[in-house]
Amino acid sequence: MHSTLVEHARCLFGDEYRPTPECGLEHREYLFVEELTFAGADAILAMLRELCPHLVDGRLPVWVRNLAYRLVLLQQPDEPALLREAAQSLWMHGPDWDHVAADLTHRAEALEADRRADGGADCSGHGP
Repeated sequence: MHSTLVEHARCLFGDEYRPTPECGLEHREYLFVEELTFAGADAILAMLRELCPHLVDGRLPVWVRNLAYRLVLLQQPDEPALLREAAQSLWMHGPDWDHVAADLTHRAEALEADRRADGGADCSGHGP
């Protein structure tokens, strides 16, 4: 078994920046998808950032990136930076998902607007 999701993805899909390790394990997409499905957000983000550090690079298939971002956003739905990162990934890989990318960007903007509106008052309802 691979010790990390990054290692599993690197063995299965390769790495643009490092050689693919020879590990002798069975490499099947369904095994990777099972691991990805139940991985925590930190492990998924580590995989995305290590194997695709510039968003437009890397050897992860587009469907893996889309699934990974979807799983991260299910775990951390109120993180504007992650919403924007997922939107950028969708925009980079074709127009089929532009409407979803736009929705993610609008959600990020709405969350930030709500936080700005709530940020000026203390617990008593009075401003600073």
